[in-house]
This record gives sequence, C-alpha cells and structure tokens, in this order.
Amino acid sequence: MNSSGITDDPSLPAPDRTAVLVAAFDSQLKWAEAIRRGLESRGFTCRLFVPSDIRHAVSDRQLADHCDSRITYIPWTDLITASLSAEVVVLAIQGPQVQRFCHDLFDAVELTGASPPITISGWVGVIIENITAGYLARYTTDIVAVNSRSDLATFQAVARNLDLPTDNLLLCGLPLLSGVHRNVPIGTPIETVMFADQPTVPQTREDRLYIYQRLMAYAHAHPDRQVVLKPRHRIGEDTFHRMKFHPEVLLANLKKPPNFSIDYTPISERLANLGLMLTISSTAALEAVGAGVRTAFIADLDVREQLGNHIFLGSGLLRTFDQLEQDQIGVPEKAWIEDYFFDTTGTSPAQRIADRAVELAARPDRDCPPGWRTALFASQHELITYRRQLAADRPVVGDRAAVLRAVARWVLPHGIHSQLRQVRARRSAGRQADHGKQTAGPRQTRAERLPSRADQKD
Repeated sequence: MNSSGITDDPSLPAPDRTAVLVAAFDSQLKWAEAIRRGLESRGFTCRLFVPSDIRHAVSDRQLADHCDSRITYIPWTDLITASLSAEVVVLAIQGPQVQRFCHDLFDAVELTGASPPITISGWVGVIIENITAGYLARYTTDIVAVNSRSDLATFQAVARNLDLPTDNLLLCGLPLLSGVHRNVPIGTPIETVMFADQPTVPQTREDRLYIYQRLMAYAHAHPDRQVVLKPRHRIGEDTFHRMKFHPEVLLANLKKPPNFSIDYTPISERLANLGLMLTISSTAALEAVGAGVRTAFIADLDVREQLGNHIFLGSGLLRTFDQLEQDQIGVPEKAWIEDYFFDTTGTSPAQRIADRAVELAARPDRDCPPGWRTALFASQHELITYRRQLAADRPVVGDRAAVLRAVARWVLPHGIHSQLRQVRARRSAGRQADHGKQTAGPRQTRAERLPSRADQKD
C-alpha cells in the first residue's frame, strides 16, 4: 500500500491508462460503475474511492447490488494526491464536493507543477432542483455529462451569460440508461406493478402513508396483479437523501392485501418482467420508459417543485390513482422522449463519456481545464481562500503582489507562468547567495496563505 492509501498489486503490469472514480453513496456508485465499464472497455485500469472524511454511506448490500469492483476508503487529501497520478478522474459526488475537488486540484497542480487529470462530472439522476447551482459547481471539469437536451440548453444559456466554456458540455444521456428507447407493448396484460419509492418524496409521514394506502387499494382493485413496493433502501441503510419514514415501519401494523409485497430487488433486475412502473419523481421511471415498460408519475399529492414531478409535465404520464385503477395509463409524448433518449450512433451514454475522455487524453496540446482560465473561477477561488483563512482564524493578508499573481494566473498563458516562476527562483537564489538569507521582510508563501486541508469543512 502506498502513501496515498491505494492498494497496489505487484503481480499486475503497470497500466497504460488509469482512472480514479469517486463516490460516496449507492446512487453515485451506480453512476460511477456505468462509466467504469465504459472506461475499462477502452483500456483503462480503474480504481473506485470513497472519501472517508466526508459524509458517506455504502453498505455491503448496496455494494453487492450496484458495484462489481472493490472500493477503497481514502482521506480527502490523499484523494487529491492520488488523482495527480491518474489520467482520468470521475467525480460521481454531489456538486459542492465536485467544486471543492476542482479547487483543491488546482492548488495541488500549482504547488507541484503536475499535469492535471481529465475530470468528469455529471448528475446521477434527473435534475429536479438547483439546476443552475449544480451546473456552476461542475463547469470547471473537462467533461460535464448532460442528461437531456433541455438541461443542455439551460447550461449553455448560463455559460453564455458568464463567459464560461461550453465545449466541455457533452450531451450523452443518463449513464444509467442504455441510450435506447423501446416502445410500450400494446395489448399485453399487466401482471406486476411496482412503485419506486423515494427517501424524501413525499416528506411528511401523513403523505407517505396516504400513497402507500392508495397503492394497497390498487392491489385490492386488481387482485390478479402483483403489486410491489420497492423502498429506496433497507432499514438501517443510508443514502444521500435520508429517509425519515420507512414504509416497513409505517405499514407494520396494517393489514395488507395478499398480492401486495415489499421487495428490495434492484429495479434493473425486474424491468424485464414488469408491466407497470409507478413513482412520484424517481429516476427509475426513465429506466422503465427506456425498457418499454408502462410508466406513470403519481399526481395525487399535486404537481409541484417540492415533489419533483413538475419536470414531467410534458411527459404525458402524470396520473392519479383513480385513473390508474381504471387502467387509464398514458403514452409518453414524443418530444419528451426525444429530450432524454436520442441518437447516440449505437453507443451508450457511458461509452460516449469514455470516448470523450480518450479523445481529450490524446490531444497533444491539452493543458488545464478551460474553466480554470475564467474570471468566475478566479473569483470563486479567491473567495474560497478567504473563507478558509477565516475558518482557520488566520488574518486575511492584504498582499498586493500575491493578489496580482493570483489574477495573472488566470490571464496569462501557462508558458508565461513557467517563465515567471523560473525568473523568481533565480532572483531568490541570487539574493540568498549575496546575503546568506532573505533581506526582504517576511512574506507569506502560498502554503501559508492557505490553511491546512485538515481545516476544511465538508
């Protein structure tokens, strides 16, 4: 095991290409695993890391359900160090942590002179809130994987207004999907119905219990159909969104129809035999639609931003339980289908991401991510530095020369920076030779201006 906490197998030859994948929760693992398979099919050796000093929760069962590879728990600072020796880094973590990683990586590159890896970010599901904030937390990565055409249009509009690069936006589709959409079968009987539960939608105990009772009423109305409630996770497990009212607990003392059950089998394993998928706003519905399964988004609790089902207004699939009990099931609107499922020339979304990574790695003129050279990144980095100094109870130093160097860092080309560093090094060596020590007053180095990584907050 090396100093970065990575377990090396000396029996294996040194790989030509290496990739680091970073995740903290099961949904992120699932997203990262899809991209891992795409990278490995193109010759990459991949390692999956879970940062041990930020909030994370991955159970053994979740690993078995979503992950085929071994994971390594590693401190955040060691993750940054390990990333410098990788060619590609896949950031499946949430937006604020992606932003933190990119700024820490920038500092590490500045301090070591190492070449930065190709960074990849995206969203592990459909975006139901904070779309602008989420994009602005990820725009500094080399590849921003975009799930839909409408998301792409939003990101491009934000980028134009803030003078951000757009060539890193890759319209690929949700990596959990195959990229192919199959039509819903017509006239086939519905034998199995599944409700894909969500940990925080709806939020209140009363609303969750109402939905579960309506689901049991549906089972009573259709005794010839198996009705399955699929919780987001088991009791005692955790996800990024924490569940307060687990269905097993809420339904423990209620009499249930004989054709109603609670089951934890991964949804992807049941799609082939599923007749109808129900949910409020789970990304699992897109998997079902892509697989040609009848799908409905529940509207009984209204259609609103807090539930996330407002983004499905154009789908043609919003239904109440009264409608569903009468088999009034919608057909997906063509425009909505084309927003999430589009021609990918026979490659899956994950494969498209891997192909772009290979393309970027092959460019001889590749330097740092384009987002690092933007005015917004410069401003964000100065703000982050300021906040870290305050958090560490250090005085905010008004060093004008340091400020000017920070501004020049994003304005001047990389080659000019290298020359300036060499000039400063020669001047410093000359002063030391002449005086035996620095004759100028004490000045803070970059490392002194920034607090230790141990002082950072998640």
